[in-house]
Amino acid sequence: MPINNITGFPGSQAQRNGESSQAETARKEPTAPQSQTGRPSSSDTVTLTDAAAQLRSLENTVGELPVMDSQRVEDIQRAIENGSYEVDAERVADKMMQFEADFSG
Repeated sequence: MPINNITGFPGSQAQRNGESSQAETARKEPTAPQSQTGRPSSSDTVTLTDAAAQLRSLENTVGELPVMDSQRVEDIQRAIENGSYEVDAERVADKMMQFEADFSG
């Protein structure tokens, strides 16, 4: 599926109008400074959406947590074995709704 809504890209207007221009889409040779440094002469920027920034923050937070809480796992295993483990469906639903609300903006 072609991407037709790219702004700031040479030739994007012609592509949106259904036109094709060989000169606009042709690859250009690097300039002398680009050849010497191996870097482009201009810099590109990337802007993250709020949701992406939130996910990055969450990823960093989760990355700092221990992989597993051994004591909690043992407590749950004992509760399941002795039949005392109960699921609070309302609490689970509330947590799911809160999770969705946190990412819906």
